Amino acid sequence: MTGQFPYPPKSSDVHHEAELLVALKSGGVNIEYEDALSHVYGYALCLDMTRRDRQGEMKKAGRPWEIGKAFEHSAPCGPLHLATDVGHLTDGNIALTVNGELRQEGNLNQMIWKIPDMIVYLSTYYELAPGDVILSGTPSGVGAVQKGDVMRVSLEPLGHLEVSVT
Repeated sequence: MTGQFPYPPKSSDVHHEAELLVALKSGGVNIEYEDALSHVYGYALCLDMTRRDRQGEMKKAGRPWEIGKAFEHSAPCGPLHLATDVGHLTDGNIALTVNGELRQEGNLNQMIWKIPDMIVYLSTYYELAPGDVILSGTPSGVGAVQKGDVMRVSLEPLGHLEVSVT
């Protein structure tokens, strides 16, 4: 899949983070570990983009970081793959290149928080619902992008997501 990421206004230091998106088909509160994966509808590739300069300013001022993390087009996503088709993803190499240069690489089995752990933990703080999405966290190697860069994140069996910075 190919898309565009418009460089956000009022920022000069925007970073990429390759992530696995987990889409829920059902939810609840205080979900049990053994039931967690039964709530997963599917998976997609995602880029969690961050205005690091704005995030740093807010952190320094003791304010919420939303301005650095939540902005228009901040999470370009690939197509959703049904868990019934691809299985539950616990292993697999996720990688991100920028202009063909490898920036991030890791295996899903290296995640500190496995998918069931994330669902269980979040359900103790929020009532999870159908349509909610959870982003997995990212391998080391996050870094800045500039207008004209092409980011490509890949993970089998989900294929790849290619996004141009405009």
